[in-house]
Amino acid sequence: MGARPDTLFIRPVSSPCVRSRDVSAELRRLGVRASRGLGQHFLIDERVARRQVERAQIRPDETVLEVGPGLGVLTELLATRAKRVVAIERDRRLADALQDLGDRVEVVRGDALRTEWPAFDVMVSNLPYTISSPVTFKLLDHPFDRAVLMFQREFAERLVARPGTKDYSRLTVNAAHRAAGEILERVPRSAFHPQPRVDSAVVRLVRRPPAYRVTDEDTFHAVVDACFAHRRKTVGNSLDIEWKRFADDRPSWREILPALPFLDRRPESVAPEEFATLANAVSGAKG
Repeated sequence: MGARPDTLFIRPVSSPCVRSRDVSAELRRLGVRASRGLGQHFLIDERVARRQVERAQIRPDETVLEVGPGLGVLTELLATRAKRVVAIERDRRLADALQDLGDRVEVVRGDALRTEWPAFDVMVSNLPYTISSPVTFKLLDHPFDRAVLMFQREFAERLVARPGTKDYSRLTVNAAHRAAGEILERVPRSAFHPQPRVDSAVVRLVRRPPAYRVTDEDTFHAVVDACFAHRRKTVGNSLDIEWKRFADDRPSWREILPALPFLDRRPESVAPEEFATLANAVSGAKG
């Protein structure tokens, strides 16, 4: 789906350039204690944030969505480029502190997974690690043009993995089905407060239609989900176990199953376009 991290031009940060306001002091002033359990790690290197904004190529007529703005390091920069920035922040104290960023910034207090997202053109966010997966799937279900997102490095590598690798997953296929993705740079843990236990990576997603035809989107996603639910088994065995997704009874499903392609393959070896072929065969057999 995208370039591997070891093939990229990467500018690591060896000594973070902390903003003029000290992050620790600001958090103390607000009465906020960063929660590792919630995946809260605040970016303290403004150079990383500036590169994220540059790579998003935001136009002055666009609306940007930001999830988890924290202390507003990204938010301030986005507001200088975009027509409107919608920042969704779960922590009430942090949300209150963002209210003075100007008329272009709209702060929404709430859980990004439960809050209805507004229409937007671009998403730029440093996502809390604990919600990276559900937020990404929610993003992929929305119309958008492009996104520049910070993830835990391991998650980023899964997002852009190639078939046949250990990182290739349901996440990879679903992302590749809707967008082209690439890792732009690795970000060391020293760029955050408190420091996470792992490094991060910045990923760009650009929305585009798949290069293959899918006759039924629901069946496509059901096939992908069923196969990766049992990724150590063959495609055939996985689909047999998950028969209730595709048929009213198992005997009728077992009549359909032998005629389907790729049954002896394992899910991690099946490319997105092959999943489309498999899903289209399921749709056709069901009538």
